Amino acid sequence: MKAIILLAGYATRLYPLTKNMPKALLEVKGKTILDYIADELETIGEINEVVLITNERFYPNFQQWADDSAERHEKKYTVVNDNTTDDTNKLGAVKDIWFVVDKLKIDEDIVVIAGDNLFTYDLKESFDIFMKHRKDLILAKRLDSLSDLRRMAVGIIDENNIITDMEEKPKEPKSDIAFFATYFYLRETLPLLTQYLNEGNPPDAPGFFPSWLYKRKPVMAHLFEGECYDIGTFESLEEVRANFVPGK
Repeated sequence: MKAIILLAGYATRLYPLTKNMPKALLEVKGKTILDYIADELETIGEINEVVLITNERFYPNFQQWADDSAERHEKKYTVVNDNTTDDTNKLGAVKDIWFVVDKLKIDEDIVVIAGDNLFTYDLKESFDIFMKHRKDLILAKRLDSLSDLRRMAVGIIDENNIITDMEEKPKEPKSDIAFFATYFYLRETLPLLTQYLNEGNPPDAPGFFPSWLYKRKPVMAHLFEGECYDIGTFESLEEVRANFVPGK
């Protein structure tokens, strides 16, 4: 299995803080966001390589992180440059996943994680469920906040946790189940990324692809225990720095 961490965004809402520093390398409670994600990936023995997909501007930052942290990690960390330079020519999250799969000729299961998500759930538990059921799997949680639901992918699941409805950023959410940017995809699903993009579907938010995928094959949701913080604004960064409890 390969892991892909999505790190090609420019975090313009956090300027000037992220003008020359990628959001994933900001520190929370003494560690970078990327360090927390890497620590969780290290718990899954089946992962043989972690790919950091980034852009031209931040490629040196992530390569330096990979070099500096090599002794702490058992897995291979590969930094891939998608060759974009700013928001005007960025590929988008779905196309970045495709870019990695195509460039590295990946032909095995993958797990994809957004590089700006700080979470306390047990990633290994989700992996075990994915391996047991052998279905594409997305992490999910029930939320009370309507404003939060409107900016996320929201859906409905059946008694077997199979997604029966899913919509990215709905104006009128059909449920309180929100999907978070952690995805496990089977190797046989990967060619569908090309089909998805060739059909002209949106390449940006990562939730658009599973919103299309569930209509074509079974996609499972795992309702996780714990928290997941999407760090996108100064307010959310300050909140996380104040309230995040590692390992909780």
